[in-house]
Amino acid sequence: MATDPLDGVRVLDLTNVLAGPYCCYQLALLGAEVIKVERPGSGDLARVLGADPDRNRAGMGISFLAQNAGKKSVTLDLKAERGKSLLKQLVQTADVLVENFRPGVMDRLGLGYEVLRRENPNLIYCAISGFGQDGPRKNDPAYDQIVQGLSGVMSITGTPETAPNRVGYPLADTVGGMTAGFAIAAALNANPRGAFLDVSMTDAVISSMGWVVSNYLIGGVLPAPHGNENTTSAPSGTFETADDPINIAANRDEQWQALAQHLGRADLLSQPDFATREDRKSNRHALRRVLEQSLRTRPAADWVGELNALGVPAGPVLSVPDTLADAQSDGRGLIGTLPYGGEDLRLAGSPVVMDGIRPVAQSAPPELGADNTEIWTQLGLSVQDVEDLIEEGIL
Repeated sequence: MATDPLDGVRVLDLTNVLAGPYCCYQLALLGAEVIKVERPGSGDLARVLGADPDRNRAGMGISFLAQNAGKKSVTLDLKAERGKSLLKQLVQTADVLVENFRPGVMDRLGLGYEVLRRENPNLIYCAISGFGQDGPRKNDPAYDQIVQGLSGVMSITGTPETAPNRVGYPLADTVGGMTAGFAIAAALNANPRGAFLDVSMTDAVISSMGWVVSNYLIGGVLPAPHGNENTTSAPSGTFETADDPINIAANRDEQWQALAQHLGRADLLSQPDFATREDRKSNRHALRRVLEQSLRTRPAADWVGELNALGVPAGPVLSVPDTLADAQSDGRGLIGTLPYGGEDLRLAGSPVVMDGIRPVAQSAPPELGADNTEIWTQLGLSVQDVEDLIEEGIL
């Protein structure tokens, strides 16, 4: 089906916490069979992370639930010789392997790309790390917070008075995971298949900073924090109203003119400080203060509706709960529901709608090792073999 473009693709997910699990979750949503290979006894660290202590104690933390629906789970001790042998057998059946260990860990285990490609020359091996497989920082531990700082993101987030600020969600993990998913999808299209994909979360974030980086490299403009102001135009930013703040992006001259006239401030159009785009940019703070004198006379909802009707882009500044309840988000079905342990588990589906259908997870997040019998007996082990290996701690 068009909504299952990765149907028939087997992915081995050896990852933990977020960047790798997010990548593999996106692949699962698009139809891939994703087998999560976890450490016996503990599994993915995300199983004990999240806002609900009871779920953490049960090994099904919210952090795990968010990124692992639609996957299968097997357990395997990669330090044991029998475990290494079983992974090699599993690799022979796979199209993709994703790991997010520090560079060199898989090689030290005797399970690096060169070893595994001998088991399967068509294997797409994706290594996600904080800084990439080479360079002076390659062996440094990397969490999202660290990458946000090293990538320059924190230096431009906030106002001149408050920066550096961390972005309010794990930006580096998520952008890194999405980048890895994009690279894997591209590699699956290659003929012949088989590749080593080196995905650096830092590289991915720097790449996503586009204009900020290019303005410095090409224009010599030193990146700086500008709060809620869009430095490419004015008036473009966040403005106070009678109740809640709104965003306005009057980036084009005709939008600026329509905004000024609608606010009853057509006089601003003839003022030298605001005559041209560059004038307005240079005097953006004075312009915002003047416009807010009019905007504070009425509530946000009124202005948003009226300005959009005039072709002036405007929108409310919503909380996360309000966003999820908003008719736009809710109406597009981004959040789906899965039956799980007697409750309805609400999870985000794919951010892409295909042929009018949004791909969603087809099964709940798996308990640790839930699919041991199914997967390992496919490789020729008996049910008794599986039970014995579990007893030995190999599975």
